[in-house]
Amino acid sequence: MPQPAPASLALAIRLRSLRTDRWPEIRLTQGMLASALGGAEPLAPATVASWENKNSPKLPPRERMAAYAQFFATRRSAADAPRLIPVGDFTPGERAAYEELSEQLLSLHTAARGPAADEEMVTRKSWHFADNGPATLVCGRLPRDELAALADRADPNYTELLSFADLDALFELHGHVRAQNPAMDVFYKAARRLVPDDLSGHIVLIGGIAWNALTKWFFTELTSIPVMQVEDPALPTGEIFITQAGGTEQKFLPTWSDSDDSNLIEDVGLLVRMPNPLNSSRTLTMCNGIHSRGVMGAVRSLTDARLRDSNERYIARTFRNAQQFGILMRIKVIDGHSMTPDFNIAGTVLYEWATAADGTPLAPAHPEVHR
Repeated sequence: MPQPAPASLALAIRLRSLRTDRWPEIRLTQGMLASALGGAEPLAPATVASWENKNSPKLPPRERMAAYAQFFATRRSAADAPRLIPVGDFTPGERAAYEELSEQLLSLHTAARGPAADEEMVTRKSWHFADNGPATLVCGRLPRDELAALADRADPNYTELLSFADLDALFELHGHVRAQNPAMDVFYKAARRLVPDDLSGHIVLIGGIAWNALTKWFFTELTSIPVMQVEDPALPTGEIFITQAGGTEQKFLPTWSDSDDSNLIEDVGLLVRMPNPLNSSRTLTMCNGIHSRGVMGAVRSLTDARLRDSNERYIARTFRNAQQFGILMRIKVIDGHSMTPDFNIAGTVLYEWATAADGTPLAPAHPEVHR
């Protein structure tokens, strides 16, 4: 009988050890774990058994690694009837365990999966521009009543960047674009300080329609994308996304903790790439969100060193040579921090579209993942 690859065996052994050794005082059967991992659609015990099989282990779907980490991050999962505890209800210690397990299991899964044929393609680099640019990152300005004292020009310790909205997303992306394009001029500007020449290069819009006037202008005047961002009286803290797919309106909303309705646990981010409507030889990219956490997650989807390559491969497989594409994505928020979305995990991509050069809608070519 052929021996399993060392990487596949290592994952199978780790999954089994979590079930049998994580809490040795608890007898956790494969059936009990299958029921917890499947939630409303319980898995068969034989499925969990196949993932733990040392002789011929079957590779689980990648998204199951997150469920394993969620289950084994807290002993509360196995109290009474085994179940998944919402990540938003984790204690700081449980959250740390969840992140550590997620990283470990995803690493083992990647090694076990090996270089699949579609992953041997040259990886896209969304933030590398094969021309002389320039690139301008455009942020909004904070409203006057949101400004810190040091954002006042009259203060001797005046710091201009403190007046920028989505500053952490700007800081993250500016460094990355500069690193990917060392010979190119890369600028950052507030929307209201732009001059016409700024709009003829590569444009990156950071933030939503409330604080970034240029984002609102492109949304309403210069582009035609199947997603709208609008104010909603029920959500005073941000602007929601709406699609009209198939003639049916669908709203995409953030999620708050059941135990604390001021604690944001999931936001929605938007990533769009298309030709610049003002110069078709350059690009327009939107990194948007309902709140700043969604904006940050959209940025991190293609800058995070651990996930950007797999997300780039997802884009390459799904959208092929589309002239325009967009992804609405779920952004998990833990203790105020945006978790980088993994497009290959079921439920992360909420809505996506692609358009050919002539404006004809294209059906995304989904990779083989459980969505």
